[in-house]
Amino acid sequence: MTLSDSPHRPVTDYLPKDLDRALLVGRAWCESPRPGPVLFVIRDGEALDVTHLGPTMADLLDHADVESTLRNTEGASLGSVESLLENSLSTPQRPPFLLAPCDVQAVKACGVTFAVSLLERVIEEQAGGDATRANELRAELQALIGSNLSRIVPGSEEAMALKRELQTRGGWSQYMEVGIGPDAEVFTKAQPLSSVGFGASVGLHPASRWNNPEPEIVLAVDSHGNVKGATLGNDVNLRDIEGRSALLLGKAKDNNASSSIGPFIRLFDDGFGIDDVRRAQVSLRIEGQDDGFRLEGESDMAEISRDPLDLVKQTVGTHHQYPDGFMLYLGTMFSPIKDRSGEGQGFTHHLGDIVTISTPTLGALVNNVGRSDQLPPWTYGIRELMRDLAGR
Repeated sequence: MTLSDSPHRPVTDYLPKDLDRALLVGRAWCESPRPGPVLFVIRDGEALDVTHLGPTMADLLDHADVESTLRNTEGASLGSVESLLENSLSTPQRPPFLLAPCDVQAVKACGVTFAVSLLERVIEEQAGGDATRANELRAELQALIGSNLSRIVPGSEEAMALKRELQTRGGWSQYMEVGIGPDAEVFTKAQPLSSVGFGASVGLHPASRWNNPEPEIVLAVDSHGNVKGATLGNDVNLRDIEGRSALLLGKAKDNNASSSIGPFIRLFDDGFGIDDVRRAQVSLRIEGQDDGFRLEGESDMAEISRDPLDLVKQTVGTHHQYPDGFMLYLGTMFSPIKDRSGEGQGFTHHLGDIVTISTPTLGALVNNVGRSDQLPPWTYGIRELMRDLAGR
């Protein structure tokens, strides 16, 4: 069953609750006047083509006063925002439909930024990718650590004292190092232009049998390291592959359609800023289409162990520049463990699952789950974008 076949809420439920005051930008695939991606801004419920201000999203975000620029520019209408959502949910998608709102930016991600996800990463490592051992290891680790990790400031003396204790007791882990040590885990999630958007299918590597969605807020950062806005993301996670070895992180994280971002970037302005990100509640809903499975949960950004701006500083600076800007997944506290296929088996995706990630200020990101080797291959890269822009 596809997204267009399944029952849906009104598409307005996928929009920010304060749509009338939200400054939203994004990318859409259009067929007219010629096939290719365009940039748009939502104004009074209508999507206006602002590609002339770009021509890439990276260029648009680099405008010194992007808020004023967008509020005063004109552009051809792509239709209502509701029609963009409906076109994106159809099968096949009908132009104009939503793309991931980023383009040439690097797509980076931070891992183990919440205490709960830290424990789950350690479980993956010690289980060696075997989901049947997860419950036993979870109990053992909670007994061994005996501390509320969410109260420990990474890199603090208290954190280093816990590290020494765990090393003595044989409980230290490379995931503990990035979870409570001074340095955050920052990795490359996907290649520029490879992320999929609202309504598209996300992909699982065919070798994975233990996997889950990761509902996250994603920051949009310009080429100078300034955070310009935020959106939602699904960092598709392969627990068995990464659990076998941290050196398989690239194989586990960067696959066809494994990065979903959208539906829009909400730009920071007087009504929305980094404090709204810090206090956001990110909700996740998984709907199984073959077994009637339902799972809901939340990730509370107030529980993050490293401030979002600290994660940005650990990503960009004199040690590393991003001339095209970057998108930064901030991590999640939600790791689904509810048994699905039998007692002690934990959670894993089934093909056809519908995943909805939402928060009131950013709307909702909806995707269904397929296999990365069976979904449409990624063919539209930077050279294709350059050819499109040169032809305009």
